[in-house]
Amino acid sequence: MTKPIEVRNPRTGEFDYIILPPPPRLLVHKCNRARRAQIHWKNIGLEARIDALQQWKQAIIYGREQLTEALVSDTGRLSTSVLEIDSFLSSINRWCRLAPELLQISAKNTAIPFITLQQASVPYPLVGVISPWNFPLLLSTIDTIPALLAGCAVIVKPSEIAPRFVAPLITALNNVPDLRDVLSFAEGAGETGATLVENVDLICFTGSVATGQKVAEAAARRFIPAFLELGGKDPAIVLESADLELATSAILWGSVVNSGQSCLSIERIYVAESIFEEFYHQLVVKAHRLQLAHPRVDSGEIGPIIAEKQAAIINDHLLDAVSKGALIHCGGQVEELGGGWWCRPTVITQVNHSMKVMTEETFGPIMPVMPFPTVEEAVYLANDSIYGLSAAVFAETEAEALAVADQIDAGAISINDAALTAIMHEGEKNSFKFSGLGGSRMGPASIKRFLRKKAFLIKTNSSNDPWWFNDQ
Repeated sequence: MTKPIEVRNPRTGEFDYIILPPPPRLLVHKCNRARRAQIHWKNIGLEARIDALQQWKQAIIYGREQLTEALVSDTGRLSTSVLEIDSFLSSINRWCRLAPELLQISAKNTAIPFITLQQASVPYPLVGVISPWNFPLLLSTIDTIPALLAGCAVIVKPSEIAPRFVAPLITALNNVPDLRDVLSFAEGAGETGATLVENVDLICFTGSVATGQKVAEAAARRFIPAFLELGGKDPAIVLESADLELATSAILWGSVVNSGQSCLSIERIYVAESIFEEFYHQLVVKAHRLQLAHPRVDSGEIGPIIAEKQAAIINDHLLDAVSKGALIHCGGQVEELGGGWWCRPTVITQVNHSMKVMTEETFGPIMPVMPFPTVEEAVYLANDSIYGLSAAVFAETEAEALAVADQIDAGAISINDAALTAIMHEGEKNSFKFSGLGGSRMGPASIKRFLRKKAFLIKTNSSNDPWWFNDQ
């Protein structure tokens, strides 16, 4: 018998919600049932699958108020929750529009005149999705939607830290029988995720490097594909020619949106020496204008720290930096307000790569700013990391910025902007280094991860092939 898990409210600190993880035997049964239902889901065809996704979307729109309330309870923030729901609904429309072209069967002639090739794709029967707590809805569905359209069944294991959003989704699912049979959720902690990995045909995981390594090892033992998006320590490089007004505004947003709780957050800022002081002064002024979303959820832009353990990490990074000579210009501490943990936007200078705040994932609204003497040094510092998820470069011209971006070891580089992959998902990208493994979860390639290629090689004449044995 599994034990209930109490869920903490990030705004109040109270444990006001309970989830009950499924016993391993029940989860295995759920996986087997979904795998059987997938046969029908695949056979009804893409048009019917699109119709089912659109029905689900309409049911979610009808119950949007309940979904918003659940997300706010999960995360403690309002405006980002609204944006998250909008992005989720837009992604359903986008994949429904793209899927017909991306999934069409093709036939063509080959180099051998009497052999034609017909390509087909076979969906993996059951996909598992293990998602994190920072964007609970978006990161539980970013892989789920293309997998469903590809013809797979999907079981999602959301984070036990932010699981409230699941109930409104299930309510909406009950209105779409075909989809209800192939999309389900398994609430629980690490043990539930481990059982899921052992019983699916493909796994998508978003989370920490340490857990991602365990998922990859388990998937490798079973010879199933694993697509992992893990941590980030995204750098921004601000060249001497950059527009500082634009750069400071973009970097501020990219660093502190969702209180910095994003793998796509800007966590290291490298600025040309000649503009360094002007840059961080502007950044401090703009950071001061942002307010905590306390006591009301609409009181300001900066929500609480969602996971209590993350508050301790942020505090540790700040103390480590100060003990090694860093200078804090604003913010700089984790506060307890009304039972929740909060951190104001924090600008730090006199930092270096001996500090955790420059090398380890902080996952908070922390902006360490470091000057560089040459572009070569800036690139070296940006690449001096075990991570390679994304980055940003600011310069007067696109060509100047791209010349630097080309040298950065990361999968997505925003030019004269920051954290753009949080907003647009069209560009294909891979995670470099320890930031992940597997094909792009964005762009057209994303849906093809859930398909195995099948080739029909068709002989079109009745003559003997020239390479056959001669008739005796």
